[in-house]
Order: sequence, then C-alpha cells, then structure tokens
Amino acid sequence: MSRDNRSAAPPAADSHDLIRVQGARENNLKDVTVELPKRRLTVFTGVSGSGKSSLVFSTIAAESQRLINETYSAFIQGFMPTLARPEVDVLDGLTTAIIVDQERMAANPRSTVGTATDANAMLRILFSRLGKPHIGSPQAYSFNVASISGAGAVTIERGGTTTKERRSFSITGGMCPRCEGTGRVTDIDLTALYDDSKSLNESAITVPGYSMDGWYGRIYRGSGFFDPDKPIRKYTKKELHDLLHKEPTKIKVDGINLTYSGLIPQIQKSFLSKDVEAMQPHIRAFVERAVTFTICPDCGGTRLSEAARSSKIKGVNIADACAMQISDLAEWVRGLREPSVAPLLASLQHTLDSFVEIGLGYLSLDRPSGTLSGGEAQRTKMIRHLGSSLTDVTYVFDEPTIGLHPHDIQQMNRLLLRLRDKGNTVLVVEHKPETIAIADHVVDLGPGAGTAGGTVCFEGSVEGLRASGTLTGRHLDDRATLKKSVRTPTGHLPIRKASTHNLRDVDVDIPLGVLVVVTGVAGSGKSSLVHGSIPPGAGVVSIDQGAIRGSRRSNPATYTGLLDPIRKAFAKANGVKPALFSANSEGACPNCNGAGVIYTDLAMMAGVATVCEECEGKRFQASVLEYRFGGRDIAEVLAMPVSEAEEFFGSGEARTPAAHRILNRLAEVGLGYLSLGQPLTTLSGGERQRLKLATHMAEQGGVYVLDEPTTGLHLADVEHLLGLLDRLVDSGKSVIVIEHHQAVMAHADWIIDLGPGAGHDGGRIVFEGTPADLVAARSTLTGEHLAAYVGG
Repeated sequence: MSRDNRSAAPPAADSHDLIRVQGARENNLKDVTVELPKRRLTVFTGVSGSGKSSLVFSTIAAESQRLINETYSAFIQGFMPTLARPEVDVLDGLTTAIIVDQERMAANPRSTVGTATDANAMLRILFSRLGKPHIGSPQAYSFNVASISGAGAVTIERGGTTTKERRSFSITGGMCPRCEGTGRVTDIDLTALYDDSKSLNESAITVPGYSMDGWYGRIYRGSGFFDPDKPIRKYTKKELHDLLHKEPTKIKVDGINLTYSGLIPQIQKSFLSKDVEAMQPHIRAFVERAVTFTICPDCGGTRLSEAARSSKIKGVNIADACAMQISDLAEWVRGLREPSVAPLLASLQHTLDSFVEIGLGYLSLDRPSGTLSGGEAQRTKMIRHLGSSLTDVTYVFDEPTIGLHPHDIQQMNRLLLRLRDKGNTVLVVEHKPETIAIADHVVDLGPGAGTAGGTVCFEGSVEGLRASGTLTGRHLDDRATLKKSVRTPTGHLPIRKASTHNLRDVDVDIPLGVLVVVTGVAGSGKSSLVHGSIPPGAGVVSIDQGAIRGSRRSNPATYTGLLDPIRKAFAKANGVKPALFSANSEGACPNCNGAGVIYTDLAMMAGVATVCEECEGKRFQASVLEYRFGGRDIAEVLAMPVSEAEEFFGSGEARTPAAHRILNRLAEVGLGYLSLGQPLTTLSGGERQRLKLATHMAEQGGVYVLDEPTTGLHLADVEHLLGLLDRLVDSGKSVIVIEHHQAVMAHADWIIDLGPGAGHDGGRIVFEGTPADLVAARSTLTGEHLAAYVGG
C-alpha cells in the first residue's frame, strides 16, 4: 500500500474559521473592522455607550437572523419581525445566532416562570395522564383556558344537498371562574371614582381621562339613564347601578350610535386588564389609590379551578407542584417512576435540572414572569439552550453576570465555557473582570462613549489587554480598598417581621444618613427585604431595573422633562407658542410628521427608512428653525451632547436655570456624552438606568433605594458612581443599594448580608456590620469573596 506523504491542502470547507466584519457603521461605529475566531469565547469590553451592543447585536447577530429569516417562504416571513440589513460593508463566515439578551420578560399578568419556559405545558400533560381522578385533557389543568360549553344547529353541505344537524361541544379548562385565572380579585373604592356631592356636569367623575368635555362626557351625559345636573348622592338605586355597573348597551347620542357601559366594567376593561407596572405614572397612581387587589378566595391565589386542584399524583396537585421551589420539584419528579410517560418525565426533569444548574433553583413555576430581575430573566431564557445538541452555533450574551453574586459568576463562567467546548462560537458583552478573564479573545471598543467611541482600541488576548494601556486594560486589575473610617448613622429605619417571599420574619434596623449595601447570593431575599418590606411613607425614592418605556420619538430631553424649559425659553425669546418647538406637536415637519425619517413598509421584506427630504432629518418645519435662542435653533440644541448643553444653558444669553439643573444631574450620573435628541430605543441597559437615576434625583425623598446601579457600567465608571453615591449621602440623603459588585461593598459604611443560600435556604440575615468586620469574619460567602477581592 503506497501512501502519499505530501501534506494535502486542507479542504476549502475548513478554511472558514473566522467571522469577518468590515466597515461596520451601525449607530456610533466608525468603520469598524474585526476578525473573530469561531468556536472560541470572545468578550467585548468598553465603557457604556462605546458601541459594544451596536457591533455584536445590531450588526453580527442582526444580519445572521435576517439571513436565516430569508430562507423561509414569503408567507412565513410575513409573520416574523422584519429586520433591516445593518450598515456594514462585508460580513463573512456568519453562523446561526442564538441571542440571549437582557430584555425583561413580558409583564403580562398571565405569564409565569412555568408558562414562559414550557415547564407548565409538560406538567399539564403529566397530570392529564397520571392525575387521579382523571378530569380531562391538558387544557383542564391550564389557568389560561376557561370552561365553556354550547349547543345548536349547524348547516352542512354535502353532495349538493344541505342538511341541518344538532351539535354540542364543551371545553373543560382549568381557569378559576371567579378571578379568571389571575389569582387575584379586585375591589374598587368608589370614593376614588367620583365626588358624590357633585353632578356629572360639575365633573363629578375623577377617573383620569374621563372628563366631561370628551367622548366619555358625551356618552354619560347623553345616555338618558340619569339626570346630569343631579348630585350623585341623590341618585336612586337604579340610577347608581346604571352609572356603576350597567352592562354594555347600545345608545344613540346626537344621532351617533355609541356603546354605554358602567364605570366599573369600563375601568376593568381599560385599566385592570393591563399590567400595573406598564401604565403611565398618573394612571398607575389612580389604580393604586382606587383598586385593592386581594387573593382570590375561591382558588387561594392558585388561579386554578376546583376540579384542576382535585386531581393529584401521589397526593400533590398541579397547584402544589407549581408552588414548590424548583429544586424541590425536580426531586419530586425524579421520584415518579412511570414507563408510560418516560420521555415526558425525562424532558421535564432536564428542564427543572437546568434551572437548578443555572442558579435559579430558588424560583417557583408560579412566580409571575414580570417580577423577575433582568439577570433572572436572561438566565431563564438560557435554560432552553443548555442541553441543546446543536454545535457550530453562535451564542450571543448581553452581560450574563447581571444580578449574580461573585459566587454565582463562577457557575455562569462554567456554563459559557461548556457551550464553547461543544464547538460553538460564544460572543459576550461584559464588564465584570471575572468573566473577561476566561476569554480566548477580547475586543475592546472605545476610547469613550457616544460620538467619542465606536472604534476598536484593542483586539487580542486577555494578557495583551492588560498590557495595552487602554481604559479597560488599565482598570482590569483595579481593586477598591476598604474605607479607613465609616460614617455614623443619623437614625434607623426599622423593619419588623418581614416575611415577603422567602424572608423568615426578619427584624433589621437599616441605618440612615449613610451608604448601606444589601448583598447576598441571587435569590437570597435582598429585593424582598428592600422593595417589599420598607414601610410606606418613609420618603423612599426607589430606582429599580424596570425598563424605560418609550418609542423612537422619546429621547433624554422628553423623558427627563428637559424639553419643557427649553421650549419655553425658545418661545419667550421669539414671542411665539412653545408647541412650535416640539417635533411631536405643531412644530413637526408635515412630510415626516416629526420623525425625521420616512418608513416604507415592504410587507415581509425589511422596511426602508429614508431621511426626510423636506427637513433633512431635523424633524422640524423650516419656519421653526428660523427662531433662535442663544444663537442656536431647536434642532441644533437637540443635537448637542449633554456636556455641551450644560455649558450652553449654564451661562451667557442662553442661561436657563431650570434646564441647567436637569443637565447637571445627567452629567453627574455619567451621561455627559448622550445627545439630547437621541431616541431612547438606542440606549443600552446601563444608560437607561442612569437616566432614571438622574430623573429621580430631583425628587424630595430622604431615602434613595438603588437596585444594582453598576449594571452595564464599565470598571472605570464604577468610580464615578461611588463618587455620586458619596455626594448623595454627604448632601444629607440616606442611600440603600442592592449590589453584588465588590467595589461598592468595600465602599459601604454598613453591609447587610442575606443568605446563607437562595430560596428557602435563604431569607435570613447572616451578617450586619462594617465591610472591615465582614472581611475579618469571613463567615459568609460574601465575606469570602470580598476578602479575596480586597486582598484581605
């Protein structure tokens, strides 16, 4: 047998070992060119706003998804989100991208951890096969399916003849009929709906949006069910019933056909079917004032009908199974030995074990998905990918360590490496040095944020990054030191017998007038203690991680209220109406309606956005741009970054103290690079939270509660944040921070550590005291990691 010893050239198929990006220009990227090795772990670093997400999500992942979507038929593409081709010259070597981002899960009142991860679907099938007594199909165990039945005649055409047959049907659902599967019933305080000493014509109804000048006024006054000039307290029983409870009824007012329904059904339809968190602030305030939510007395908050709760496996019904901590439920499922449903049990077992492995074993399946933090939501989305047999896939993660204690970060690192070792390309946007350290390849973007960013400062290994002298390289080995001296509290905020979620009757005195850090592993009860147990009326300003809601017409100027003083200043200087200086009102360019671009919808293909030719993207009418203030027109002012606008409105002829105060706060939280008119939809997660912080800093609260303010912050920016927290405390405020970042812990005056574990293994206070005492004692997981961090 002869053998050819000449080295054969590798097959062409093996030469595609790189993802090549050339000339990327999305958002603030400046012709970025990078080559990323496949089947390796690449971490993207850089300050918040430097262009990491623009490169990874808006360019690489977006193009990969767009190309995959194009492989489907036009019919199917019509149902999928349309994606525009990113601004890039060349994208080579892409593989299928699976995106695991930080977007919060839908806060739909019917969505739970179980429904969002398919665990509930499998449990329902399990109970429909094994549950005793047998009550029906899997639908009979679903709290989203109502029981309905009906009968009647149906007309059937067969072979040219028409026959009538009687048919009846029934669907057995598992929804509790009283609370309609939400687990809560509402009680409405009538005094918050109307002032009974007034008549309708005197604007007795106090519900937001129900003014007597609008449509509602026309319907209520013209209905003829009651006298609009009579005070409500003088109504007869029937009149009051018609005002409050009347079912939808067709009426005619001034020749127009309208539908009248009582106040309470109307409020339930327009307000109570929505999630409270997603409402506008004034409507939310009304709902919190007028509506009390109580646990449904019929189902005990389980959302399920009596029949669904009566069917059991080994003495456990589906409501009990969903209420168990997932780690306990996994053990229960492991104990079921039933060959007839073996594949289902194996699949359910795998899903539940994935929860435990990813550090979410402390959740329960009936936990509403809207109550998960950003980090928990992201890890819940990761679950479906953990046991996947796919290889040669690109996994894209957006700060997967958010909301994780240093102890849990090690576990997350192992998961990322496991995905890589299966032959996948893993791209991670990350700030934590513990995760940057495990990278095979690092891309550092910068040097600054916004327009000062968008270029590649370094590409190579972690060792190379350390020696590179870039901002990230210089700060990679930063270690905060423990404070020499701590502040003395000015008082205490007592919390007694706190038992929200997993807390075990916790008693604690939170010191006031100092910087307090509440820490502990994910799921130990930190948020339950701080958000759920601080007594109302303590003057608390709470800044959580909830998403900022805003369309592409919203920008930092509209969100912070900065646009009002600017519009008034322009109007006063030019003697015209303030509404002219709003791109959402009278001043809008008539061609693009103030959007600056014109969107053309091309059905299943990506829509095209072209810059408006009339206003050239400035969003205002030409006549409005002739009005100037301090030598600038309104479009030029909105294009300014915060730092420049701060100088502009701070002195000289454009001095506007009201605008300057807001700009000052934006600069203080490190958003000096944002332009005033940048759409909110383009901001990163960290930028949104700091924008919220700047807005809330104006409120007159004595206690600030911040939920992981280091989210999305670069190592260099953490120092600025600590400076800001110090300034808040020195100005007489009390600051309580829920945080995992060791630099913030080391900087605290007082630490409250919860644990020792998560879920029912947590919920107790395992340490209270100064950071130095925590390091010296090393008695908790947090103490161990903090001691290692400060080199204690």
